[in-house]
Amino acid sequence: MVVLDIFAVMLLMGLVLGFAGTGGSGFIIGILVAGFAIPVHTALGTSIAAMAFTTLSGSISHIKEGNARLRSGLIIGAFGAGGAYAGTFLARLIAEEQLLWLTSGMLLLSGLLIWLRTSSVFPKKEFPLEEETVTLAKLRFWCLAIVTGLVTGSLSGIFGIGSTPFIQLALLVLFGFPLRQAVGTTMVVILPIAVFGSIGFFQAGYLDFTLLIQVVAGTMIGSYIGAKFTRRAPRLLLRSAMIMTPIAGALLLLVKL
Repeated sequence: MVVLDIFAVMLLMGLVLGFAGTGGSGFIIGILVAGFAIPVHTALGTSIAAMAFTTLSGSISHIKEGNARLRSGLIIGAFGAGGAYAGTFLARLIAEEQLLWLTSGMLLLSGLLIWLRTSSVFPKKEFPLEEETVTLAKLRFWCLAIVTGLVTGSLSGIFGIGSTPFIQLALLVLFGFPLRQAVGTTMVVILPIAVFGSIGFFQAGYLDFTLLIQVVAGTMIGSYIGAKFTRRAPRLLLRSAMIMTPIAGALLLLVKL
């Protein structure tokens, strides 16, 4: 019964995550800790590993839908992978209650940043992106890719979250991506971050493979389906999903506290 409950919840969550272009690690942590009483470090390691599978499924769907820039996302994600792996070593030293507070606070900040950036507080007219081959040839792109990857990857490794709002914010502000391209490319960026973050937590003994299979079975299916609706969704609905996903995860963790 518990297995079926976890699968059903993760299937519904996967639909939201794929639609919003987020790996949803923070959301997964909140559900596992508050809903199924999983220890936070185990939930953290399991969720970031599940995020690798979720973002793989969602990335494929977003690429097919024309919502993602594959090479740009993989380059940023490669630098993020190094930051994520290093960050897991610090996460091991943080006590459970402190980690719950820190992770929930980071998720609330994530939602706030996305709300500010996509609101009229910072109006931004979207312009078509230049050809990707032109972008990759610029030094500015590589400097931004290194900083963005290392910072967001480190946050993922330390707090067990995908840093989705931070990545989306960077793609919107620093790289000038339109909203839908930012959503899709974010999933590509998260993929290597999640893989190397999960390796770090596995080495620390915080990865539950039985739980991982249950989580992945639901989120991969849901994420692939959810990504199909991103391109067709009204901007307001897409923006709302991006904002509420990290906030919902934070509230679940605060309920546990």
